[in-house]
Amino acid sequence: MTPDLHQLSATKLARGLQSRSLSAEAVARACLARVAERDGELKAWVHVDENLVLAQARALDQGPVRGLLHGLPVGVKDVFDTHDMPTQYGSPIYTGNRPNADAAPVALAREAGAVLLGKTATTEFSTFQASPTRNPRKLQHTPGGSSSGSCAAVGDDMVPLAFGAQTAASIIRPAAYCGVVGYKPTHGLISGVGVKPLSHTLDTIGCIARTVDDVALFAAALSGDKTLTDLPAIHKPLRIGLCKPHADQLLPETHAVMELAAKKLAAAGAKVVEISLSPDHAELTQAHIDIMAFETARALSDERLRHWDEISAGLRGVIDKGLQMDYAHYAAQLRYAEETRATLPALYGRCDVLLAPSAAGEAPLFEAGTGDPTWCRMWTLLGLPCVHLPFTQGPQGLPVGLQAIGPLHRDRALLTASRWMLQQLTT
Repeated sequence: MTPDLHQLSATKLARGLQSRSLSAEAVARACLARVAERDGELKAWVHVDENLVLAQARALDQGPVRGLLHGLPVGVKDVFDTHDMPTQYGSPIYTGNRPNADAAPVALAREAGAVLLGKTATTEFSTFQASPTRNPRKLQHTPGGSSSGSCAAVGDDMVPLAFGAQTAASIIRPAAYCGVVGYKPTHGLISGVGVKPLSHTLDTIGCIARTVDDVALFAAALSGDKTLTDLPAIHKPLRIGLCKPHADQLLPETHAVMELAAKKLAAAGAKVVEISLSPDHAELTQAHIDIMAFETARALSDERLRHWDEISAGLRGVIDKGLQMDYAHYAAQLRYAEETRATLPALYGRCDVLLAPSAAGEAPLFEAGTGDPTWCRMWTLLGLPCVHLPFTQGPQGLPVGLQAIGPLHRDRALLTASRWMLQQLTT
């Protein structure tokens, strides 16, 4: 059966839109119809203006091809400022807020020809207070956070591309729970100007889609690195380091998926070796927690001083912890992270890419919260590029996969390896 337009990958849609065999309006209408059909129960979107969407699409159909994203519908996480839509940061403090300008990545997406379909739901300021969004595979479960609406919308075929932003686990974990590809680039690859900040050390802008080629296309338009649109074939055996954390919190399905991945990738010709991280690396999770608390307490100073009662209890606790933290401790944690980062070339001398858990296991029930970010904190702190690879299911029929982690500033190589691994893991 031929897929409907809303089910096609971004790269397939792009080919039709660039050649004019597809119209931007037809693609936009297909996505809008899917939103109308499903979002009443999924709640992935906080703002969709059909007239605005169709006006963007018609303008693109009447003019020249604009760029890499010409006519592609994109979901915008609601911590990214938009000049023509409300931006409310998942907080009642900003109800009805209308910025005067687009965030830099939003402006770049428009310049490349994207059709902004609307604003996707986020947790409060990209932290831990859940949005109303449900998991597209089973509504009783969480989609994860904080890029909950973006991952749910992509996972439910409402939109082929969506923005994400990660400070702890906010792209990789919801991508894992919703069964989509999440790409957290090397820290700083994509500008975060105009995105509500939490932590200048950690905040990373990224991409959510259904295929590795799709996130690479999106990132190429946002970063300026056009080589990402042409991922090369792999001609020599990939060296894969399998990172098995010594942690009781990992659920059986994650242990099983790591064994499955090792077996299938080795059978496909990869050289799979187990990587045991040194005991010092366990301290990186705490360093991440401390740095995030210290910087979040200061990034949200206006909200803290003028709207304390409208901040959730959980976030107030993080802010209190950050304000009570001694600066010398914060600085020491930054130095520790930098010292660890300096050891990475030796680690990547042994392998081309790491494979590690994206989450403890399948998505928890909605009432249990947005999930444990532990499995992403270390990689976020180190600034490394990460790609979630969705390729199987757990015992409840919910998605399970792993994240691939590459060397700093080797995003193209990571995306190339990720595409190859996902092909082997899904065949």
